[in-house]
Amino acid sequence: MVEMEVVTVQIDGGANSPVVVLRERAETARLLPILIGHPEALAITFALERYTTPRPMTHDLLHDVIEDLGASVQRIEITHLQNGTFYAQLVISTEAGERSISSRPSDAIAIALRVPCPIMVDESVLEIAGVAPEEPTQAHAEVEGGDDVVEQFREFIDSVNPDDFNPNG
Repeated sequence: MVEMEVVTVQIDGGANSPVVVLRERAETARLLPILIGHPEALAITFALERYTTPRPMTHDLLHDVIEDLGASVQRIEITHLQNGTFYAQLVISTEAGERSISSRPSDAIAIALRVPCPIMVDESVLEIAGVAPEEPTQAHAEVEGGDDVVEQFREFIDSVNPDDFNPNG
């Protein structure tokens, strides 16, 4: 396993989807772009910018539940890539020992940033999907209008209100 850190959340101009970009903490500093959903992008961005909401969001709630039950998140692991889908585990320490719980990488990353705890990626995943920092990828390539999309997403994040996600409000 290789320790990674979150570098940024961007919009992939080609797919018009959010991408979380992880960077290896080692000297090689390989990057790992992962396509994620808009709600998870928002949750990760809020954690990166240390933005607090008046009420807990889903990942805050899960973190609080884990801690209130006397457990703690030790690390998250992105374990493999199958048919274009990344798989992850939350590794949680309990009185009964360590447990691994299946998770989407985006949710695991959002939780890891709140704990905080290490973000680990299996070497085989980096061999398949990792890129050297100087290599352009679709997720990082300059695409026409790409900067506009990123700016629009930043404006959305700046203007979003947690109550916007309340089905009753």
